[in-house]
Amino acid sequence: MKRKNTEPYVRLTRPLVRDSGELRPASWEEALERAAAGFRRTLDTKGPEAFGMFSCARATNEMNYVAQKFTRAVIGTNNVDSCNRTCHAPSVAGLARVFDSGGGTSSYQEIEDADVIVVWGGNPREAHPIFFQHVLKAVHRGAKLFVIDPRRTSTASWAHRRLQLYVGTDIPLAHAIAREIIHSGLANTAFIERATEGFAEFAASVEPWTLEAAEETTGVPAELIRELAHTYARADRGQLSWTLGITEHHNGTDNVLSLINLALLAGHVGRYGAGLNPLRGQNNVQGGGDMGAIPDRMPGFQNILDADVRAKFDAAWGSNIPPHKGLNLTQMLDAMERGDLTCVYIIGENPVQSEADCEHTIKRLSNVEHLVVQDIFLTKTAQLADVVLPASAAWCESDGTFTNSERRVQRVRKALEPPEGARDDIQLLCELARRLGHDWNYQGGEDVWNELRTLSPMHAGMSYARLEELGGIQWPCYREDELEPTFLHGRLWEEDPAKRGRPAPFTVIAHSPPVDLLTEDFPIRLTTGRRLDSYNTGVQSGGFPSPLRRGETLDLCPADAVRLGVVEDEVVRISSRRGEIEAPVRIDEGLRPGLAFMTFHFPDEIDVNVITIEATCPVAGTAEYKAAAIRVEKLPVTV
Repeated sequence: MKRKNTEPYVRLTRPLVRDSGELRPASWEEALERAAAGFRRTLDTKGPEAFGMFSCARATNEMNYVAQKFTRAVIGTNNVDSCNRTCHAPSVAGLARVFDSGGGTSSYQEIEDADVIVVWGGNPREAHPIFFQHVLKAVHRGAKLFVIDPRRTSTASWAHRRLQLYVGTDIPLAHAIAREIIHSGLANTAFIERATEGFAEFAASVEPWTLEAAEETTGVPAELIRELAHTYARADRGQLSWTLGITEHHNGTDNVLSLINLALLAGHVGRYGAGLNPLRGQNNVQGGGDMGAIPDRMPGFQNILDADVRAKFDAAWGSNIPPHKGLNLTQMLDAMERGDLTCVYIIGENPVQSEADCEHTIKRLSNVEHLVVQDIFLTKTAQLADVVLPASAAWCESDGTFTNSERRVQRVRKALEPPEGARDDIQLLCELARRLGHDWNYQGGEDVWNELRTLSPMHAGMSYARLEELGGIQWPCYREDELEPTFLHGRLWEEDPAKRGRPAPFTVIAHSPPVDLLTEDFPIRLTTGRRLDSYNTGVQSGGFPSPLRRGETLDLCPADAVRLGVVEDEVVRISSRRGEIEAPVRIDEGLRPGLAFMTFHFPDEIDVNVITIEATCPVAGTAEYKAAAIRVEKLPVTV
């Protein structure tokens, strides 16, 4: 199948401004003043809550710190977020609710030393290959790997057992595992009595989910559910990891909480080798949130509603931070549609192609009166902007730090100068702040980092020199002469109730199937994911050749292909309740009948988000990318 030709993205080296509906080249002075004037006009006429910031999960911690500071200290709103909203916001919400911290609880070394690893709703061999190397070391050492996913993925080929569940039935499966652990007398009662609360209500809630009931609902054989339950509960060191197959649902936070319930039940948290770990898909999703580029937390994951926390930052910044949560990315898009949010500053994000039901996103962004986009390419989002600012590539043209999925802060160093005409992200933010009356004088990333360390206790012990010396440090790190354990929440195992602190609550959760119902008109369940050689919307990875890459396809199982009368590489029409696209068929024996698979890597060729559904988790705001109902049709033969 020959792929459709698309124009490669060309690096931005000149600012652009919009006149008479068209973007034209401009000087830096004109572009920066045009951007600042729009912010100033919004503040004067509509106030700070009409402003929204989309920060960047691929940029450094330092850039994200300055971006959220710009939003709070210069503009005066907490409306700041990033693409964590499209992926792991439910993980942060669930973990923070139970443990007061949104980070994964273990180190990668603990993964290698685990006895049992459960990978739930993810394909790390392709989407998280570095993490998967640690899983493989554990498997080669003798650890048992259970993979739970609607597809039989390349990760599953390494599994001791694979549990191929129906899309959207994670909670019934988790409940059945919990019930089996309880009924078999395998629950860690000592841990439950000492460190948790709400067990009785939780145990009653899972009682209907017998192995047989779960088999009927999830499609997973009862004996496999039983084996997983017994193996996980009996393990000394059990690890439970998940990715977007858990979070990208209309009830993503409930899905996460159902997995946390299992860890509490078995006592697999707060000890070396036992943990709960969401796997981050971009290089700094964890760090962006840690730096406060989210609407409800200040840097260091400090609560925005805590008056003492706000007072500390106000004293340091000379600001007046609003005493309420801001809008998350999903809520900002809704506010654009209502006309409440009219000014948006987007750094390194491409929501036009990354958001579910993307035609709706385009309409909302087109409703904005002043849109500033700062990026390295003229993305589809940048093409809608009033001002485009050519930026540096954070991973190779900036000094700073990133924070990975195991909470390890690591240095990155400038290997290249940005091309002539492009400027560093932090310099651009500071220049706009100066034009709005805030003269920040950072000489480089280390100045920003040192300011953060004075305000975020969990980063206080991480100087650049120490990060260099130790090859990175996991948070929390409170002092420059100490390191904390590699795992979180060891307090739960303390004998002294005062040291143990707040109990970790079990959560009672109800099963809620996918919003987009299967019907005669839309009988196939489409789920989405990633492939090893490509990256998200393809803006950065699409410009490089790969021998593995064949472009977007609609993956079907052999039986469905026969039933539909289609063959490999045949282009078909794919329709949902929101729109339709065309794509070539790829036969995948890892799919079960009634299940199809696509990615988001090639939106300039085939825009899959035209047909995905934006039903969102009410807690986290993440859309149900994993469960659209579709119809597949043969195209008429053209002569």
